[in-house]
Amino acid sequence: MNTTSTKVATVEVKHVSKSYETPSSTIEVLNDISFSLSAGNSLAILGPSGTGKSTLLHLLGTLDRPDSGSIQIDGVDPFDLDELALSKFRNAKIGFIFQDHHLLPHLNVIENVLVPSLAQGKPSRERMDRAEALLESVGLENRLTHLPKALSGGERERVAIARALVMDPTLILADEPTGNLDRKTADQVTELLTSLPQDHGAILVAVTHSQALADALQDRKELVDGTLQPVP
Repeated sequence: MNTTSTKVATVEVKHVSKSYETPSSTIEVLNDISFSLSAGNSLAILGPSGTGKSTLLHLLGTLDRPDSGSIQIDGVDPFDLDELALSKFRNAKIGFIFQDHHLLPHLNVIENVLVPSLAQGKPSRERMDRAEALLESVGLENRLTHLPKALSGGERERVAIARALVMDPTLILADEPTGNLDRKTADQVTELLTSLPQDHGAILVAVTHSQALADALQDRKELVDGTLQPVP
């Protein structure tokens, strides 16, 4: 991808904790998590299932609220916003890449990429041009009118990546983005993901079990007993 951005992107996580109540006890999932990232940074979050990786991703994506501490994206604490403003903020600032793609089966490739822009009404010509450019950059310029069922798993993942980028977000969150892919396709998607922060002036945070993906990103941290520890 060659659409280098000059925007300034920042994420500040300070002393974030999160727990859940069960009928018999309180389960502490995250405890005093702090880190900061800026434009061009990429971070892999590792750890066994059940350690809180998805919880942390949901907090970063403003899909859940921390019990304590703060998260700021581009200097704004999204949890200070009302629900409507928070929804608009999330749509503009955060791009999501899911393991299972979550493409809409009745929409073709370019329509799926444009879905995040629909919150602003009919996509502008500029937004449509950006969607086409993104699909070209991920090698899908000949698949614009294909439905998801006509694509391979790797192609669907690349559509999901283009969709995550169409609003030019500050923060890109990837949840096991290579988890359902064969080795060769996973390597291709990993190479694509590693280019995103620099090419788009964004921040990439990926939750993954893949050591290959983790090693390809700039920084690696592991969730251990609710705390975020550096990985050598």
